[in-house]
Amino acid sequence: MLFFKSIASLAALVSLAVAGPIESRQSATTCGSTNYSASQVRAAANAACQYYQNDDTAGSSTYPHTYNNYEGFDFPVNGPYQEFPIKSGGVYTGGSPGADRVVINTSCQYAGAITHTGASGNNFVGCSGTS
Repeated sequence: MLFFKSIASLAALVSLAVAGPIESRQSATTCGSTNYSASQVRAAANAACQYYQNDDTAGSSTYPHTYNNYEGFDFPVNGPYQEFPIKSGGVYTGGSPGADRVVINTSCQYAGAITHTGASGNNFVGCSGTS
């Protein structure tokens, strides 16, 4: 009986390790002059994860979509990556994406935050905490 309880406990732990909501390890960030709290970053990353896992996009937008990391950011997690807008007024649901993005990998791990603000052309620069 103890063996079966151990197996059930192990199965529960494994199910938690499967891609799901973004872990709470990401912190607040500043993109250009816009400050985002840790909960705003987490909400955007979780939305990106849910859309990605459901093979869906926010409204009629193309987000989340592949982020190729042409800028060469040193993210703490391996790719491939997806980018998704982060907005100060709530979770992005479509329309104009603004300049700021969260980046997750396809396992729904948070990679960082990037922005077009201060970058040349259509490139990105890292928000605080992303280099």
